[in-house]
Amino acid sequence: MFKYLPHTHQDIEEMLKTIGVSDICDLFKDIPEELKDFELDLPSQMSEIELRKHFKELEKMNRPLIPFMGAGAYDHYTPSIINHLIQRQEFLTAYTPYQPEVSQGTLQYIFEYQSMICQLTGMDVSNASMYDGSTATAEAMFMAKAARRKNKILVSETINPNILNVIRTYAAPQGIEVVLIKEENGHVSLADLKEKLDGDTAGFIAQTPNVYGIIEDYSGFSDSLKEEKALFIINQDPSTLSHLKTPTEYGADIAVGEAQSLGVPLGYGGPYIGYLATTKKYMRKMPGRICGITEDADGKRAFVLTLQAREQHIRRDKANSNICSNQSLMALFVTIYMATMGKKGLYEVQQISYNHAHYLHDMLLKLAHFEVAFDNQPFFKEFTLKTDLDIEKMNQKLAKHGFLGPLNQGLFREDKAGLVTFAVTEQRTKEEMDTLIRILGGL
Repeated sequence: MFKYLPHTHQDIEEMLKTIGVSDICDLFKDIPEELKDFELDLPSQMSEIELRKHFKELEKMNRPLIPFMGAGAYDHYTPSIINHLIQRQEFLTAYTPYQPEVSQGTLQYIFEYQSMICQLTGMDVSNASMYDGSTATAEAMFMAKAARRKNKILVSETINPNILNVIRTYAAPQGIEVVLIKEENGHVSLADLKEKLDGDTAGFIAQTPNVYGIIEDYSGFSDSLKEEKALFIINQDPSTLSHLKTPTEYGADIAVGEAQSLGVPLGYGGPYIGYLATTKKYMRKMPGRICGITEDADGKRAFVLTLQAREQHIRRDKANSNICSNQSLMALFVTIYMATMGKKGLYEVQQISYNHAHYLHDMLLKLAHFEVAFDNQPFFKEFTLKTDLDIEKMNQKLAKHGFLGPLNQGLFREDKAGLVTFAVTEQRTKEEMDTLIRILGGL
């Protein structure tokens, strides 16, 4: 056997037998055949100079599209200062900090990241950080299970289906029952929550703005959950917290979400960064890194990792936290972005996104093929409309003109066929929006 691959053929056979698979290739059966046989068309040999020229030619084949799709990934501007600062030697590292004596530069921005996330969410403590918003939400579910020692979690139907899929994937091996709470007019139903909430419930997960872009109002939710001693978990785009009520103001116990919207480029789908913040009451149940500030023997400021007794390198299988990497570089992206923008900058960027989204929304409603999907529901930078157009053909047409069209909600749920969700950020210009409107008006 190869020295870095310790499994023998017998080991592999036993593992396959245990999971009920006859051949290791069956593990990849969900991958389409055309992708398995994908030819890279690479020459057999080239010098470095020739190879660079070759890839530059291939790069010309890419056609970056102007995105009007969101669903958890938003085309916000990344200030150029970020790319310069992340390359400084005190910050640039792939090292996962376990030891308190790790680089003070890394610990400093982890501490600052945590502080800023707490300011945005209103929570007492934040970690730094999670793989993405979906896994952060699933980890929050585990926190609720550990804190309440119960195995049922309630989830709003208005949550992003991708997040829901991750929740279900994480829940299955842990024996957690996932129960959906119905929606009414694009908003989760408080009445249905009260009906399904009982003494076996560990917590309730909701999202705002939700998968339709609607800003949900959670007044009264916390009171109902507290009656059954269930935790309230809110998944929220942190960039919207510059304008909207915080999870803390709604009485949430845990705040989670995808922080890609805070300066992290789209990057063709990643890497992204999930945030997770909570109250002091539950911080010992929280996964991931927590950094504190203290003084050394000489009275100088020092940053240290804290609450390490939660971690798997100390408590092994009894650990609360089994996150072995903290996406540190992405946390640095977010930290520099928030520090650069400041409170005023964050507010203004999101105000522009809000204005652009409402402009596009109002103009699309003037076209014959679009109408309101949900009555009198407020939205931020994403909105959902109903259309009688063939959505697949519509998006193909938009792609030919250089646009990534709206999200087709019917791909996730059959009862949402005909609904499309547009996302608009500060990067979209009036000219781009007017061109999009003109194309859609001509279909």
